Amino acid sequence: MAYMSQEGYDKLVAELKRLESVERPKASAAIAEARDKGDLSENSEYDTAKEAQAKLENKINEMKRVLSEAKIIDVSRLSNEEVQILSKVEMTNLATKAKMSYTIVSESEANLREGKISIKTPIAQGLLNHKVGDEVEIKIPRGVIRLRIDSISI
Repeated sequence: MAYMSQEGYDKLVAELKRLESVERPKASAAIAEARDKGDLSENSEYDTAKEAQAKLENKINEMKRVLSEAKIIDVSRLSNEEVQILSKVEMTNLATKAKMSYTIVSESEANLREGKISIKTPIAQGLLNHKVGDEVEIKIPRGVIRLRIDSISI
């Protein structure tokens, strides 16, 4: 089961609809066009189009699986007392004094450009269940990072 926000669920549904209604017909048309070019045994365009279609179908099937297992989080039941999924956490790196802010989201909603990190990342895992003022040491691929939680919001 994958927990996600209503916004993340809606985005995934919209992307799935786009893939099924726009990209799937494009892939079929590309295969038909390549097939019309003759001998399939030596037709690299046909092979490429079939491969692209297979990747697209795999992506569609994976999105359907994620959606079928999704559990939408009731934001009204969340608390800002401690870090949990959908928490926006503002923190300070104690070594560099750099300020950071991340929202902890499901894996399918993660987008670093938007400041959204997956709950499965080492930083998110290290922050979970901690409170404002807590200092945490988190093992990341480049070593250990020390963070102080400055604020938690939903």
